[in-house]
Amino acid sequence: MTTTQTPTVPTEPLDVRPTPLALLLLGREADPRSERGVECPGDLPAPSDPDLVARARAAKARLGGKVFILGHHYQRDEVIEFADVTGDSFKLARDAAARPDAEYIVFCGVHFMAESADILTSDAQQVILPDLAAGCSMADMATAEQVAECWDVLVDAGVADATVPVSYMNSSADIKAFTGRHGGTICTSSNARRALEWAFEQGEKVLFLPDQHLGRNTAVRDMGLSLDDCVVYNPHKPGGGLTAEQLRAAKMILWRGHCSVHGRFSLESVEDVRARIPGVNVLVHPECKHEVVTAADYVGSTEHIIKMLDEAPAGSAWALGTELNLVRRLAAAHPDKQIVFLDKTVCFCSTMNRIDLPHLVWTLESLADGKLVNRIQVDAETEHFAKLALEQMLALP
Repeated sequence: MTTTQTPTVPTEPLDVRPTPLALLLLGREADPRSERGVECPGDLPAPSDPDLVARARAAKARLGGKVFILGHHYQRDEVIEFADVTGDSFKLARDAAARPDAEYIVFCGVHFMAESADILTSDAQQVILPDLAAGCSMADMATAEQVAECWDVLVDAGVADATVPVSYMNSSADIKAFTGRHGGTICTSSNARRALEWAFEQGEKVLFLPDQHLGRNTAVRDMGLSLDDCVVYNPHKPGGGLTAEQLRAAKMILWRGHCSVHGRFSLESVEDVRARIPGVNVLVHPECKHEVVTAADYVGSTEHIIKMLDEAPAGSAWALGTELNLVRRLAAAHPDKQIVFLDKTVCFCSTMNRIDLPHLVWTLESLADGKLVNRIQVDAETEHFAKLALEQMLALP
């Protein structure tokens, strides 16, 4: 039997500094009600009381097969410990649908993810979000009323009939339903290119909701369109801040939305980490800004980032432009590699981190006692049209 010796790799802490300052300025004329959870919370609070761990185990044991707990990759470790499966939002929703025997689906993620799970699961299953305040700043940047007004603008410009909506999975059920009503499709960060290719076979233009960066990066970096082919629709300005001529000339109409975590990474972040760590591989999520994606060595979805780190050679160095809980978990899982956070400032997804062990314990104990709490339920009409858009995604070639 042969043995291999793990090389000694100089380790470096994740090199992040907590800050109480706001994550970033979201621009003038922004509606704070549609941009919740954009602050950077600095560091996380201390680990939960050990008694909560025992209580969570006991409550989960009492529920047995009646409960199925989903844990998003960005959740804190104390929550992931109790997850039956982990993954990105769409994978988890499909995992829930594949467990029809589970009466309760406890989604440790954010609101739009729980909505997607409710849409894809049976009527006999009940989806629970441990903290109803766990929203998503990106999803909140596009409301049903704003998108309906945008479509009216496209109608007035004479381009609506030639426009196909493509909505990112990170959107509310209302936006998914809008997409289904107008013959569009949902996409994930993994299949965005396939979704756009399909959309351009159906029409001349795409309205991409709600993340401008994923839409721009996919169209320009992956499909060869130019930046001039893209315009940004700002829902806080009359007519989206665009003229009818601009809308007619554009191929990609990008909604003015972004991820509050991925949107913070900058070209300076990339240049700084390359100066500090010679030979570092910069790997970022496609929700990052276009200049960051262009400067990176690799770009990929959350699942792709995990796969790349799993397959990376021992001794390699990586700077990851994605959520910090995931980066820390990957660093712990791969001690033979040097893994650092791309930015020097601590920034967790503040709304994702609302799901903590106290909320999970309260949820499980309530369910074990026969009390249904925090159920997420999408109305029948919205579910119908949202499912059309999701099914179109599943049918993509």
